[in-house]
Amino acid sequence: MHWVNWVIVIGWLAYVAIDGLRRAKGTKNIDGYFLASRSLPWWAVGLSVMATQLSAVTMIGTTGQGAVDGMRFVQFYFGLPIAMVILGVTIVPFLHGAKVFTAYEFLERRFDAKTRSLTAFLFLLSRGMSCGTILAAPAIVFSAIFGWPLAWCVAIMGVPTVLYTMIGGVQAVTWADVKQMALIVVAIVAMVTVLLLRIPVSPGEALHIAGAAGRVRAFDFSFSLTNTYTFWSGIIGGTFLMLSYFGTDQSQVQRYLTARSVDEARSSLLISAYWKIPLQAMILLIGVLVFVFYQFQAPPLLFNPAHERSVREAQPAVFAALEARYGAALAERQTAARAVAASTSVSEAAERTAATQFRSRDSAVTAVRTVALDLANKTTGQPSRDVNYIIPRFVIEQLPLGLAGLFIAGVMAAAMSAIAAELNSLATATVIDFYRRWVRPVASDEHFLNVSKGATAFWGLFACVVAGYAGTLGSLIEVVNRFGSFFYGSILGVFLLAMIPSARALGAFVGLMAGMSAVAWVNFGAPQVSFLWHNVVGAVTVVVVGLLVGLFGSATPQPQPAPGPQD
Repeated sequence: MHWVNWVIVIGWLAYVAIDGLRRAKGTKNIDGYFLASRSLPWWAVGLSVMATQLSAVTMIGTTGQGAVDGMRFVQFYFGLPIAMVILGVTIVPFLHGAKVFTAYEFLERRFDAKTRSLTAFLFLLSRGMSCGTILAAPAIVFSAIFGWPLAWCVAIMGVPTVLYTMIGGVQAVTWADVKQMALIVVAIVAMVTVLLLRIPVSPGEALHIAGAAGRVRAFDFSFSLTNTYTFWSGIIGGTFLMLSYFGTDQSQVQRYLTARSVDEARSSLLISAYWKIPLQAMILLIGVLVFVFYQFQAPPLLFNPAHERSVREAQPAVFAALEARYGAALAERQTAARAVAASTSVSEAAERTAATQFRSRDSAVTAVRTVALDLANKTTGQPSRDVNYIIPRFVIEQLPLGLAGLFIAGVMAAAMSAIAAELNSLATATVIDFYRRWVRPVASDEHFLNVSKGATAFWGLFACVVAGYAGTLGSLIEVVNRFGSFFYGSILGVFLLAMIPSARALGAFVGLMAGMSAVAWVNFGAPQVSFLWHNVVGAVTVVVVGLLVGLFGSATPQPQPAPGPQD
């Protein structure tokens, strides 16, 4: 990559880290460190919420998903506006008014300490794994593309992020997120603009080609428990997922707890309600346009350059034969793509004929790539997951000078924003829900701040370990949501029980264990249910079992305050 691009990347990383450290003021007590003394404006909180979600997984995984599967993934977010409205009138005023540091503190006040601790533990486990996946997205891809050791790629983003998170707390995280979000939007808009200029057909014809391949289909109204991306899985399963993520996940709850008031907390969430789906659609559109671009420009046989090198060196004759077949198939597909573009001004019958021919040629290209991917799998002994390398390879090889650096900086910015927010929330739950609750109920703020910084470093190390495993599991945007969906529904169920007056502490605890067991069964057992429905299964099981157990228990005594200072 050209040195100008590296100057842009390094300059941006340095700017974010230095500015984050500069904002360490006001973090001499735990209220300032964890909640910015509840003083942040709604728009900054809202942008931080979006930046926390819009990680490098989104920039790399979602765009790659758009290239191989089209716009269907946008249905995943259809439940988001519904969830935001529900949260705005339920959990947000509830938790903000309770003056808690974590969402799980409230569960002890409503139920008991063991329910609080188990729920917080499940959050730590799920969010720790997700944080590792978010770190894996850019690290593994950069390692393969540039040939760097994975540890160095992790360190480039991890070290400055951990530093400004440890020193500056949530205030540094939030204001860094605001700047990161601005860069990400600029990078996305620039990518779409360049693609539209580089594709040698009009935007309408480009979308027509994508449509012929099924890439612009955004709605699937079929009802299926095994198909992840349908209208109904997005509306039902997605609503449950978003309710849990934004309403009970500390990485999101902590964002709106920093707002000045309940109204400003609600307003911060509405930013995501209004803008998340259009932004995700534009990110998917990048992938779709990259797919169209490669109809006229020969794409690599294997997008993962490390696997490409390994196969070429291990079996040069076989790989050369595959490349020859691939080139011939690409030439036929390009001819068919131009026929589709030209058919827009002809009859409908001609359009259908051209589209059918194009799909046949596209299938032939896919068949050759499938053989190559299998060969890479056998040669390297690693799963060949090309979807995560499509966009980075395009950026490095096809974007003009400066824009490649801007996009890579955007990817790193997205990774740093999400990692910082999650490390901060993991440290908060570790210290407040475990250390201060069970180990050291009474201590100075200075002591708790030092423990928090140590917890931040621990979770950073944990994320690095997970990162090495997550990159082998497929589309990273799916991996991070599969991790979350395994836990989110059950956690949401506990909070739903908390708002039901007849629910009892024993029912909440037993229901939570039953919910996790049910999700484990549908995930690993015989009925292979798509991960979006795991959120529904977990939440419904917890509520039903919790209420049934409560019917046979005695009235819940008023929970005793947790030892130590109350918030």
